[in-house]
Amino acid sequence: MKPLTADRVQLGFIGLGNMGSRIAQRLLDHGYQLAVYDRNVNKAEAIAAHGGIVAGNLLELARTSDVILSCLTNDEAVRSVYAGSEGIFAGAKPGTVVLEMSTISPETSRELHSLGAGIGIGVLDVAISGSTPAAEQGILTLLAGGSEELFHAVEPILQTIAKQYFLLGDSGSGTAMKLVVNTLLGVGMQAIAEAVVLGEKAGLDRERLLDVLSRTAVIAPAHVGKLARAAVYDYRPQFPLRLMNKDFELILKAAAKEHVSMPATEAAFYVNSEELAGDDEKDFSAVLRRMEEAAGVAAIPSTQITG
Repeated sequence: MKPLTADRVQLGFIGLGNMGSRIAQRLLDHGYQLAVYDRNVNKAEAIAAHGGIVAGNLLELARTSDVILSCLTNDEAVRSVYAGSEGIFAGAKPGTVVLEMSTISPETSRELHSLGAGIGIGVLDVAISGSTPAAEQGILTLLAGGSEELFHAVEPILQTIAKQYFLLGDSGSGTAMKLVVNTLLGVGMQAIAEAVVLGEKAGLDRERLLDVLSRTAVIAPAHVGKLARAAVYDYRPQFPLRLMNKDFELILKAAAKEHVSMPATEAAFYVNSEELAGDDEKDFSAVLRRMEEAAGVAAIPSTQITG
């Protein structure tokens, strides 16, 4: 299979949220022809203003695309986009390639692969690890599952949006690896929140504590920026609480299926859920605020960033 370079293929992109819109824009900026679809027409038109084409519906997008990428909220959204008489698989021609980039269960990834294979459509699960700034800069990490031949064919597309990308194994392996990664992301943030509150209660200056902590080897790169934003009480969503909460649910469901005990993850999920009940549009790092409030430290100034 020949490399799917910008001069060879027409792309379709579904789901123009925080990550999807930035990935779509990079593809346009690097010469790919791109049709886009989102239930929110304003989001699609915003991409079209920079050179994309707005597809009126999923069937239209499917019929005009050689490669279809999707970045959606959950398993239900993915199924609704691909299955059924109005879905992508109803309109896509044999030989079409699908790069499904949503954080979903490995079971749904395998289901999608099976449905595609039955009609001559190649499907890779290509889960995304990285922030919205990383998406803008094209330095994401991508975690793929599926055919090795197909993986190599789509490398030009992956290189456009990612610093590194890995094939983990058969279909579902990419999304399984994403659950592993996000376990550390979510549990790590909860551990940081608890450690910071301990320091505050012991009398350390909050701003200095966060600054010094961010310079130590124990803080993962994904968390460094969270500490800088937390220092000024900035919990605007880069990775929203509701999505971390959804991922915790997927992780614990997968753990139950595999009979794996995950007590630290369960505890982090509990705090995340408590904070979610108050505001689902804060960043997942807002668990630090939850722990501080519970401990009675770090009164939030009236100038807290909220929007």
